Parts: sequence; structure tokens; C-alpha cells
Amino acid sequence: MNKDEIFKVLANPVRRDILYWLKDVEDHFPASDYPAEFGASAGQINRRSGLSQSTMSSHLGLLLRADLVSSHKSGTWVFFKRNEATIQAFLTAMTSQL
Repeated sequence: MNKDEIFKVLANPVRRDILYWLKDVEDHFPASDYPAEFGASAGQINRRSGLSQSTMSSHLGLLLRADLVSSHKSGTWVFFKRNEATIQAFLTAMTSQL
């Protein structure tokens, strides 16, 4: 876990919003044809944000590199989920170090 990288990623409100939305997929993406366990598709996240596809792709890439989210492909769709293990490890480290 690279804490400095995570801090940089979390400095952006859009990326914090994405993590918040992925915390409760059923609530934030209710019209999904896929089970909430899949996470949310890149398209769903993009539509909710209102940003361009390329901008959203960049945000998701940074979240992936910081290991705050994971992705998996199902057919032509790419789904994103929070990486709860990394998030919890980061929060634990911050609690003990600050």
C-alpha cells in the first residue's frame, strides 16, 4: 500500500465521490441489469458523474493504480468495486500514525 499515492488520489472530490457511490451500488446505481456484487460498470459511473468518458477513465485508472478499487470484465462491460482490504488498511494506518 502506497499511502502517499492514496492521499493524492483522495485529494480529488470526483474520486472520493466514486468511492462513495461504490460503497452502496444498489442505492447509487439502482437501474443496473447486473447484481450489485458485480459493482458498477464504467458506463454507470460515467453517467452518474456527468463527466466525459476520457476524464472518467483517467479517474478510474488512478483509483485502480492506488488499489482502492478493483475491476473485472463481463462480456463487453467492465465493472468496478471498492477494494475494502486496501481502504481498511489505509484507515488503520492513518489511525495509528496520526
